[in-house]
Amino acid sequence: MKIALIGYGKMGKAIEEIALQRHHEIVLRINDENLEDFTKQRLEKTDVAIEFTGPHSAFENLKQCINWNIPVVCGSTGWLDQLSSIKTLCTAMNGSFIYASNFSVGVNIFFAVNKRLAQLMQDHLEYDIEIEEIHHTQKKDAPSGTAITIAEQILELNSHKKKWINQPTAYKEELPIISKRIDPAPGTHTVKYISVTDDIEIRHTAHNRTGFALGAVLAAEYIQDKKGIFTMKDVLGI
Repeated sequence: MKIALIGYGKMGKAIEEIALQRHHEIVLRINDENLEDFTKQRLEKTDVAIEFTGPHSAFENLKQCINWNIPVVCGSTGWLDQLSSIKTLCTAMNGSFIYASNFSVGVNIFFAVNKRLAQLMQDHLEYDIEIEEIHHTQKKDAPSGTAITIAEQILELNSHKKKWINQPTAYKEELPIISKRIDPAPGTHTVKYISVTDDIEIRHTAHNRTGFALGAVLAAEYIQDKKGIFTMKDVLGI
């Protein structure tokens, strides 16, 4: 498989390492220093693009890939107010697209556990809920995309919580996400159900970027010969 890496920072380099281990070829690497190479002619030589940039550029990068009929895997966060537009474009162009707030196999299993716990706890109003996420200080957005996914899963299943908020709150209808930026910290996400009698807590801690990189490559392998909009649940069969 021939891969274009759109975004060649720490995550892009980790993806490259895993892709090469799995006998794929990196034929294009795009970063801020060679944006002029991000062209239709160069992208057409690839089987799939993996996009890890940031909220400032993700939407335009994805739009170009889909318009040029390049299957694209996206892990950028902080741009989700435009996700529906990308999905609409992908459908109209009969394209191929996977977005995940987190590509880690472990995190996606954590998502499934979070949903099940939220189902079990939805009628137990004696418990309040809090989400905590910890990342390194270079992370550009807060809360993390993973924390937002966790919060939205809980909101979907708990009718007593109306919205998430990125700070502590005294309002019962608000679901707080507490964001901390500490070095070094690849990523920790914790969901806490807190009562006067006991607490219930689930946590995922990343030790390095390898799990995220592997998941992104698995997603690229999955999507390269498919049409449509997919998630990591499809990739992992969850």
